[in-house]
Amino acid sequence: MNLMANTLGYPILSTLIFLPVFGALLIALLPRSAEPLIKSVALITSLLAFAFSIPLFTNFDKTTAALQFVERANWIPAFNIQYFLGLDGISILFVLLSTLVTILCVLISWNSIKNKVKEFYIALLIIEGAMIGVFCAMDFFLFYIFWEAMLIPMYLLIGVWGGPNRIYAAIKFFLYTLVGSVLMLVGIIALYLYADRTFSIPALMNIRYPLSMQFWLFWAFFAAFAVKVPMFPVHTWLPDAHTEAPTAGSVILAAVLIKMGAYGFLRFSIPLFPDAAKAMTIPMLALSVIAIIYGAVVCLAQTDLKRLIAYSSVSHMGFVTLGIFAMNIQGMEGGILQMLNHGIVTGALFLCIGMIYDRTHTRQISDYGGVATVLPVYAGLFMVFTLASIGLPATNGFIGEFLVLLGGFTAQRWAGVLAATGIIIGAGYMLWLYQRVFFLQVNAKVQGLKDINLRELVAVVPMAVLVFWIGVYPNAFLSFLHPSVQNLLNRVHPGAIEMSTLAEFLKKILA
Repeated sequence: MNLMANTLGYPILSTLIFLPVFGALLIALLPRSAEPLIKSVALITSLLAFAFSIPLFTNFDKTTAALQFVERANWIPAFNIQYFLGLDGISILFVLLSTLVTILCVLISWNSIKNKVKEFYIALLIIEGAMIGVFCAMDFFLFYIFWEAMLIPMYLLIGVWGGPNRIYAAIKFFLYTLVGSVLMLVGIIALYLYADRTFSIPALMNIRYPLSMQFWLFWAFFAAFAVKVPMFPVHTWLPDAHTEAPTAGSVILAAVLIKMGAYGFLRFSIPLFPDAAKAMTIPMLALSVIAIIYGAVVCLAQTDLKRLIAYSSVSHMGFVTLGIFAMNIQGMEGGILQMLNHGIVTGALFLCIGMIYDRTHTRQISDYGGVATVLPVYAGLFMVFTLASIGLPATNGFIGEFLVLLGGFTAQRWAGVLAATGIIIGAGYMLWLYQRVFFLQVNAKVQGLKDINLRELVAVVPMAVLVFWIGVYPNAFLSFLHPSVQNLLNRVHPGAIEMSTLAEFLKKILA
C-alpha cells in the first residue's frame, strides 16, 4: 500500500479525531445547569467536524489507491508502535458519513434527552472521535484503541438513556462485541510477532502468511467483524440494542457502528488473508443469503417499529457481505456503496421513528394508523426512506442492491437468485408497515399531533438529498472506490492459490 503526502498542509485527520474529544472536554467543564450552552457546544463542535471533513472530499485524488492525508509519527518506539493515520477510497466515505450523522444526532436529541444532558453529549462526541479514528488508523495498535473506545460510550448511551430493558440490551451489546474484539486482539498480536514486531497495517499487508496461519487468523478477525456487522447467527444483540437505545444511539449504530464490521473484512480479512478469504467465499455467501432471507422474514412478524427496522438491518447487511465476498468488482463496489446507503436510509428511518415516538411515546405499530392525514410532511419523508429501503429506481438503495446482485450472480448464481427473494420480502414488510402506520383509519393516539418542525426537518432532509443524489448520480461516490477496490481484488486473485472449496483449502493446510 503506497503513501501520498498530506497536500493540505495541516493534520486534518487528527483534527477530525480530536476536535469532538476537545468539544467533549469543554462540555465537561460546563455546569449541569447550562443545558442550552451544552447543546450549543455539541452542535458547534459537530458542525466544525463536518466542515473539516469537506476538504477530504474535495481534495481526494480518485485516480490512485494510495493512502492520502497521511500523518505518521513514532508513538511508543520500544514496541514499534506508531501514530499512523491515512485514508483511501474505501474509508473516506465513512469519515464523511460519521461527521454528518453526528450533527443529525445532536439535533434529534435536542428536546428528547431530558436527564444527564451533559453526560449524553460528552458520550456522543467521544463516539464521533472514535468512529473517525477507526476509519483513519493505519497502525493496528492505534486501530484497536479506537475500536474499543467506542464500546464504553455506546454502552452508556444504551444503558443510561435507553428504554425499560436498557441494562439487558447494553450488557448484551458489550459482551458480544468484547468477546469478538478479544479474539481479534489475539490475531493482532500473532501478526505483530510473525512480522518482526510491527503494527503497521501497510507493512503487514506486504507479507504472505502461511496457509494455516491465514486460516486461524481469518477466523480470529471474523469473530470481531461478524459480530459487528452483525452476521447470522451472531446478530441477536442488534435488535435489543436498537430497540432500547435512544434515537441518537440507534442512528449511530445503524449508520456507522455496524459498518465497521464490513469495513474490517475489507481492510483486514481479505487483503491480509487472501487465500483464506477466497476459500471461505462459499460459506460467507451462504451466511449472507441466510441473513438476507431470515432478517426479511422475521420483519414480517414484528410489532415494534424499531425492532422491525433493526431486523431489516440484518437483512440489508447481508447484501453488504454478499457483495464483499462475491470477490468481483461489481459485488465489492456494490457492497461498499450499500454500506453507505444503509447508513443513510436506516439512520433516517430511526430518526423518523424517534420523531414520532417523542410525540406519542409508543413504538407499537398497532397504536398508529392514519398518520399521513395528521402529519403529511412527515409521511412524505418517511415514504422517501421506505422506497429507498425497498430499492426503488432513482433511490440510493437501487444502485447498491443492483451491483450486489450482479456481483452475486457472477460469483455464484444460486447466491444471486436467493438474495433477490430478500428484496421481494423486503418490499412486502416495508410497504405493509407504511400502510399500517400512515394509512387506514386515523388512530385516536395520533389525532392532534403537530407535523415535523424546522429542527427535525433540518435533521432529516440531508439524508433525503443523499438518497436521490446517490440514486441519480452514483458515480459521484463510486468514483472514490474504483482504484482501491481494484487494488484489493488484485491481492486476492493473481497471487491466490488455486482452489474452489473450503475442503481443498483444508487439505492444503493439513498436507
